[in-house]
Amino acid sequence: MTTRNLEFMFKPATVALIGASQKPASVGAVLSRNLFSAGFEGDIFPVNPKYDSVQGVCTFPDIAALPQAPDLAVVATPPDTVPEVIRKLGEKGSRAAVVITAGFAEGQNRHGQALQAALLQAARPNLLRIVGPNCLGIMVPGIGLNASFGHVAPLPGRLAFVAQSGAVLTSVLDWATARRIGFSHFVSLGDMADVDFGDMLDYLTNDSHTRAILLYVEAIRHARKFMSAARAAARVKPVVVIKAGRFQEGAAAAASHTGAMAGSDAVYDAAFRRAGMLRVKDMQALFDVVGTLAMTRPFRGDRLAILTNGGGVGVLATDALIERGGRLADLCEETRSRLNAVLPPTWSHGNPVDIIGDAPGSRYADALEALLDDPEVDAILVLHCPTAVISGIEAAQAVIATVKKNELKTSRRGLLTSWLGEGAAEGARHAFAENRIPSYRTPEEAVRAFMQMVRYHRGQEMLMETPPSVPENFRPDTEAVSGILKAALAEERQWLSEAEAKAVLAAYQIPVALTRVAATPEAAAELAAGFDAPVALKILSPDISHKTDVGGVALDLETPEAVRAAADAMLQLVHNARPEARIQGFTVQPMVPRSHAHELIIGMTEDAQFGPVMLFGHGGTAVEVIDDKALALPPLNMRLAREMMDRTRIIRLLEGYRGMPPADLDAIALTLVKVSQLACDMAEVVELDINPLLAGAHGVMALDARIRVRPSGRPAAERLAIRPYPKELEETVTLPNGQKLLLRPIRPEDEPAVHDLFQRLSPEEIRFRFLHTMKILSHDLAARLSQIDYDRQMALVLAEGEGQGSPTLCGGVRMSADPDNTAAEFAILLRSDMTGKGLGPMLMRKIIDYARSRGIGEIYGEVLAENHTMRRLCEAFGFSIKAVPDDPGVIRAGLKL
Repeated sequence: MTTRNLEFMFKPATVALIGASQKPASVGAVLSRNLFSAGFEGDIFPVNPKYDSVQGVCTFPDIAALPQAPDLAVVATPPDTVPEVIRKLGEKGSRAAVVITAGFAEGQNRHGQALQAALLQAARPNLLRIVGPNCLGIMVPGIGLNASFGHVAPLPGRLAFVAQSGAVLTSVLDWATARRIGFSHFVSLGDMADVDFGDMLDYLTNDSHTRAILLYVEAIRHARKFMSAARAAARVKPVVVIKAGRFQEGAAAAASHTGAMAGSDAVYDAAFRRAGMLRVKDMQALFDVVGTLAMTRPFRGDRLAILTNGGGVGVLATDALIERGGRLADLCEETRSRLNAVLPPTWSHGNPVDIIGDAPGSRYADALEALLDDPEVDAILVLHCPTAVISGIEAAQAVIATVKKNELKTSRRGLLTSWLGEGAAEGARHAFAENRIPSYRTPEEAVRAFMQMVRYHRGQEMLMETPPSVPENFRPDTEAVSGILKAALAEERQWLSEAEAKAVLAAYQIPVALTRVAATPEAAAELAAGFDAPVALKILSPDISHKTDVGGVALDLETPEAVRAAADAMLQLVHNARPEARIQGFTVQPMVPRSHAHELIIGMTEDAQFGPVMLFGHGGTAVEVIDDKALALPPLNMRLAREMMDRTRIIRLLEGYRGMPPADLDAIALTLVKVSQLACDMAEVVELDINPLLAGAHGVMALDARIRVRPSGRPAAERLAIRPYPKELEETVTLPNGQKLLLRPIRPEDEPAVHDLFQRLSPEEIRFRFLHTMKILSHDLAARLSQIDYDRQMALVLAEGEGQGSPTLCGGVRMSADPDNTAAEFAILLRSDMTGKGLGPMLMRKIIDYARSRGIGEIYGEVLAENHTMRRLCEAFGFSIKAVPDDPGVIRAGLKL
């Protein structure tokens, strides 16, 4: 489930409180007070056989006595009673419940786990949705709903905050209320027995009253659902997340607190980044971003102008900005001239704009006006140090008046303030809060908030970039790899031999060092004699993964005699270090020239929550000590691979330095893509290391590799948190004239072809497809059309010239399913020169079959009433045609599946 019946949770017409109480300081009494005092206009039914009334309202002895089924029930009864309460609510007709009660799965208690299973079993027959158990409750200020035992009622606003921890919720609530910051939703998920972060993201993405979403996460349960929901949400509105359990000890505490095992923090970080979410590390950063989102309109760019009455704090703000990767705006000449006209001759004549310590409010106003007009400025930070010459409140009022006077200009730029000090600054901060201007106690906090927004927009731009294409000749030999894996598993081995691992890499067209296997020292010497270069000798054992640790590697051996001597010595060293290890012999390979080359590591491991995870970084024997790595979730394309590389320190060496030539960055990125494809193709591969991967100006080469395998009974794609490109849907279509087209899912790198297709459409074809006129197709829209989530959407395109350079798109069909998979909207587009060839019916049949295979209940489309061709096509396939009540020019064509 995802959003089904959540409207009853967050937009109820009636609410029942099971366990209402008058007992002082009890949870039931606080829930009663909050529910009845928040201004909810619907009926509230308190239920408790012990009382005649609660909060002046008559109580009901049990659920059966209620006059009607409540949309939402709030349950605060002993844990052993809750499953039966839920069963009776479902039978009564309720569709949502908030279970406040603790004592379920949060403590890894067997009885509690059995109770939670019974709770879900009781809810399932009637599709009753549950928030909790073990939660603070939910609050929807806009409708006066406070179904929680929180100490303060939130103000109405447009931020939604969803958390597993009730303590974090109440802390943020207390902080925000004091600053007049409001919320659209305040939701405590607790143990997440049913409703989880994925469900909430899906619901809030489509909520018009929510402008931004804040999450406090301890653990994610359903990774693919979460990633699909998060990627969809982050493209529509800002999603900010704080993740607890960043270190091993914190993760253990989080697990015992929520009843969910927390995964590796670095993997969570990779997931949040891939989804386009903004991660903050601590509560102060969360407070900062709450204030910024609540009071600042979105802005683009990282060019900050600093306006200050103190040079020292301006320098501190500049240091904080540069340290975090921001930029000082370069003021244009017109701005400098205007500032010269209104400021004393001693002003700083640059950015930061120091208007001197005796600056009155009018000087702040004049300088701010000039900066608001500067096209080189993306945001402005206004600072004030307390002085005896002028009060801070006067300067603040001048800034506020200037903002109101220039509302249109400030809507296009970010504006932040920091009035330093305590008592002298409180009045100014209060005034800024009243006028929805973000204010921070220190310049560093203000800069951090600014850079949070910059990071968010950079992430959004990165998501919208069009990736370069993978070379068309990349065709891995999956059959050969399957054979190697099956042979190893048949022998009940966990690790492939070095030679087998390199054979797997070679099958995926990853260059590997030539490797030969010898059973004895004498055979190793004989193999070495066949090479024209010094060789590397390594022990071959299924029980030894890190060969260097046991003396199992010898390098630069120049003669067969040296190889034999090294092999004899190696056997003794390995026996002393690992006497139980089974020795199968040695591997011999020529030394690869390392001049101007770098040792890298590329790897893959399987995370308990998110499945396969890719790793890239500085390689070699000291890889753990250097600890220079970046993680990402597959599948990868070339852009994502380059972004992954850019997050490491070694990238600066790879780009070339001090006369050293740059490495072949595209070859490195392509290797990442190839390993990613291996993870997508082979479910049996659970761990892989290429270390070192030698990278230089002329390409890459894998010098060593290890691969761990495990039997798998499911398709490889199912273990990924992000569904990979569904290659199985590719199909060749032959037209009556013999022309061949490739019908395949759309790919992110198809954006240029989407633009080309749009340019070939007539104005009428554009209007029929998009239901309105469009002269240009924006980059953002083209990116959304080509970068889809294959788990919820599908776009099948007809490609001409595939495999011959850049393909041309002749048309296609698109389907987008709702989060519950109950219905999907479709659209078909064909170039006019491709009509009349039977492609329209073929595309319709394909998308109907695909929707059926995904278990979707209905497929529908909105069609202009004058689009007679599409209407006839829909009728031919048995669609029902209905008018759209609010738009007489549009019809709805629907087909039950």
